[in-house]
Amino acid sequence: MLKIEHVTKYYGDFKAVDDLSFEVQDGEIFGLLGVNGAGKTTTFRMIMKLLDDYEGKITLDGKEIDYNITNKIGFLTEERSLLTKLTVKEQILFYGHLKDMKEEDILKKLDYWLDRFDISQYKNKKIKELSKGNQQKIQFISAIINNPKLLILDEPFSGLDPLNVELFKKVILEFKEKGSIIIFSSHRMDHVEMFCEKLVILLKGKSVLEGYIKDIKKQYRKKNIVVKGDLDKDKILKIDGVVNYEKNANESIIKIEDESKIENVFAYISKCKNITKFVVEEPSLNEIFIEKVGEAYEK
Repeated sequence: MLKIEHVTKYYGDFKAVDDLSFEVQDGEIFGLLGVNGAGKTTTFRMIMKLLDDYEGKITLDGKEIDYNITNKIGFLTEERSLLTKLTVKEQILFYGHLKDMKEEDILKKLDYWLDRFDISQYKNKKIKELSKGNQQKIQFISAIINNPKLLILDEPFSGLDPLNVELFKKVILEFKEKGSIIIFSSHRMDHVEMFCEKLVILLKGKSVLEGYIKDIKKQYRKKNIVVKGDLDKDKILKIDGVVNYEKNANESIIKIEDESKIENVFAYISKCKNITKFVVEEPSLNEIFIEKVGEAYEK
């Protein structure tokens, strides 16, 4: 288990992380979210002991993280951290040696992952000669080459097409099934919903929302009603409890204050023509994120 207890980090007089606490169990995928400058990168660096001048406590399986423990950690950074003049083989050997791995083990695992990602032909190519997507694959391999107990993924799908997103997703879930602790960070809330069970949303270094995603959605009173059919926007907006109306190419989305307002909308919809869909949905994590962060900014 990874445990963060009342961690606070200053840069001079600036408080980058403010009394942050959370824990992630083995085999759990945890979302650490926030706008740019919220404190996510600082938190990652403290977890990996790249920063150690902070208040509070960070432990992995009950032990303070030191350079022996960091051998059990894998980190995929949002920014490219590859040495572009090296070949793929040289790059992964470099990272593997940093994790105290034997060369024969590094090369064996490298061949396995290159094959999994269908890029074996690039083993002796220089990093700078690869496409952005293939560079991201190499960066991912560098993060998992040591079979990490703790895997930190910051924007892991950057530069990937949908097929390769699915490939990454499958590998990440395999690590989860093996019991790895995974911290996942992304500005794409649909990606967060796809993976994470629990999350913390940071703003100015402080948690403004945390918990299980299913519970957060349940507690969030606003709901969405998705309708297909012929609707009158002006009449819908006059219905008691309707807070917004959006229309895309195929559907209308009616946002209501809470579940008690569903009947009001249904009473109108039942009189409309060509209705082929009426579904009440939980709000997206993106909606909740925008509202919660917006509220916190206004305080």
